[in-house]
Amino acid sequence: MALNFNQYAADANSFMKEYAEKLNIKDKDKAGRILSAILHGLREVISTEESLQFIAQLPMFLKAVYVNGWSSRKKQRVKSMIEFIDLINRFDGVTAVNDFESDEKTIKYIKTTFLVLRKYVSHGELEDIRTELPKELKSIIFEEFLF
Repeated sequence: MALNFNQYAADANSFMKEYAEKLNIKDKDKAGRILSAILHGLREVISTEESLQFIAQLPMFLKAVYVNGWSSRKKQRVKSMIEFIDLINRFDGVTAVNDFESDEKTIKYIKTTFLVLRKYVSHGELEDIRTELPKELKSIIFEEFLF
């Protein structure tokens, strides 16, 4: 398999343009930080095995975002949406106050992220991820496309 980095870059730019539009954000850098923080939050909540199954379905540019900075340290225990939002904000760092302006906007960004990722991730895999999530996260993140 040849590595076509130019194609990966083109695919990533196309995805980020679409993603930023779906988030209703003009700044693709901000959209990138949001995507990264949400994916990094997810990988802290689900098991390593489920993460590997999830990223197996992602295109190369999204795999890179997901695994960037990944370590094998103990997973975060997240039981509520507020704790998940706090985790996402920690991953976004100092820009979180500008990127995630409110809990309501953060929830909207989470929902939008999973709706966009549905283009790449099978319904079965999303169901597998859903089974690992705390009860409060199950209904909020996946409610739009489970039925």
